[in-house]
Amino acid sequence: MTTSAEPPGRTPAGYDFLEFLYAWNMRAGVPTPAVHRRVARWFMAREATGERRLLLMAFRGCGKSTLVGLWCAWRLAVKPEMRILVLAADHTLAARMVASVRRIVERHPLCRHLLGGGEVWAADRFSVRRPGAIREPSMLAQGIGGNVTGTRAELIVCDDVEVAGNCDTPGKREELRERLSECEFILTPGGTILFVGTPHCADSLYAPAGAEGAYLATYRRLRIPLLDGQGRSAWPERFPEQAIRAQRERVGPLQFRRQMMLDCAAAEAGRLDPALIVRYAEDLDYREANGRPVLSLLGRRLVSGGGFWDPAYGRPGQGDSSVLAAIFSDGEGNHYLHRLAYVTQDPEAQPDPATQQCRRVATLARELLLPVVRVETNGIGRFLPALLRREMARAGAACTVMEHTSHRPKAERILGALDPALAARRLHAHEAVFRTPFPGEMAEWKPGAHGVHDDALDAVAGCLLAEPVRLPGLPPAPRGASWRG
Repeated sequence: MTTSAEPPGRTPAGYDFLEFLYAWNMRAGVPTPAVHRRVARWFMAREATGERRLLLMAFRGCGKSTLVGLWCAWRLAVKPEMRILVLAADHTLAARMVASVRRIVERHPLCRHLLGGGEVWAADRFSVRRPGAIREPSMLAQGIGGNVTGTRAELIVCDDVEVAGNCDTPGKREELRERLSECEFILTPGGTILFVGTPHCADSLYAPAGAEGAYLATYRRLRIPLLDGQGRSAWPERFPEQAIRAQRERVGPLQFRRQMMLDCAAAEAGRLDPALIVRYAEDLDYREANGRPVLSLLGRRLVSGGGFWDPAYGRPGQGDSSVLAAIFSDGEGNHYLHRLAYVTQDPEAQPDPATQQCRRVATLARELLLPVVRVETNGIGRFLPALLRREMARAGAACTVMEHTSHRPKAERILGALDPALAARRLHAHEAVFRTPFPGEMAEWKPGAHGVHDDALDAVAGCLLAEPVRLPGLPPAPRGASWRG
C-alpha cells in the first residue's frame, strides 16, 4: 500500500482499520508496535460481531487515546454521516481528542473525500463532507459536566472520564455515574459507546465485571496491563525492565497497580510499613570549604531541606498534636527525616501557648540550620507565620517562614508522599525518630479511618511533597578519543 494515493478500484470503505493504522504510521515514518496491532484487531473483531458496548483499558503511555482517535477517523472515512461525541473529565481533555482526529482527517490519504464540506471546522468540533443536512457536527467535544441535552450521536467515546479529582469520595463517584447515564439518551438506536481509561480508586467505573455493583459489567472488555503474568512488558521497546522499575519507585506501588497494572486497588493496599525506613544515627556535619558552607550527612552532601509545621493548640496528650518535621535531601534523591518534634506548651504559663510553640520551632530551626519552615495555615494556623517570623528574628535563625495551604485530602497527601519514598527505599530517619510515636502512627494508619493519629505523618508528607524529585545520577557513557582531549 502506498500513502500517496489510493490503489485503483478500492474505496476508503474497502480498507479495514489495521490497514488504516499502517497507512498513517507509514506516512509518519514510525513502526506499529505489537500492542497497537492488538488493539486494532480488537476493534475490528468488535465491529465484525456488532458489539456496541466496549471498554478499552490499557496502561498509561500505551497510546490508547491516539489509537481511539485513529479509529474515529476511520469510522468517519467509512461512514461520513456518522456523528461522534467525545466526553472527558473536562472540556479541554475532550477537545484534545477532537483536535487530534481533525488533524488525522486533514492529513490521512484515505480521508481526502472528507475534506471540503464547508461547515464548522474548529478545535473542539468539526464537520466533514457528508450527504444531507445534519444538525450536529461530525465530531464534538464536551466535558462530563457540560450540557449535552439534545445532542445525538452514533458513537460516544468516554475518554478518561474518571480522574483522581472526581472519584475520591462516594458523593463524587455517584455524581459521575449519574452524568454518564445521560449517554444512553444521547445515543441513537444501534449506536456504540466506548469507554477508555484506567482506574483511580477501588470503586472505579472500570471495576471487574464480577465485582459487586460494577458499572460496566455488561461491556465487552480489552484489558492490557503493562506486565503480563510472567512479568514481561507489553511494550518492551518503550518500557524496558529498568524503566518500569524506576517508574514503580517514583509513583509508588499503589499508583503503579492502578495506572499501569489496571487493578482497582483500595487505598488500604498502600499501608505504610515503618520497616522500609532506613535507620541512621549520625548527626549533621557543617563545614566551610573555600568560604562556602557545606552541610553533609552520612558523608553525602545535602542539597536541600526544610521543615514543615502542622500546628495544634490542644492540651498535651489530648486532641491533635503540634508536629514539626525536618527533612534534608541529597543530590541522589534520598530523603533524611532528621528530626520529628512534638511541640508542646504549658497552658498555665506565660507567654501565650502560640508564642511558646513559635519559640520552640524557632529554636529547632536555628539548631538544625533549616533554610525554610512551612506552616500549615488551614484552620488555626492563620496568624502563626507572622508570629513565627518575629520569634525567628529573636532567636537569630536565618530561616524563611512560608505559609502553606493544603487543598488535597490528608490521606491522599500522605500516600502520595510516603508510598513512593518507602517503595524506593529512599526515606532515611534518625534513630531518635523511632523513639517518637511516628512508627506507631505508620503501622496503625488506615486511609479514611476516624480517630487515628496521623499528625506526624501529615507533617512528614508536607516536607516530602515540598522537595523536588531527583533521580540518581549516572556516569557518562564511555566515548572514544576526541579532538578536545
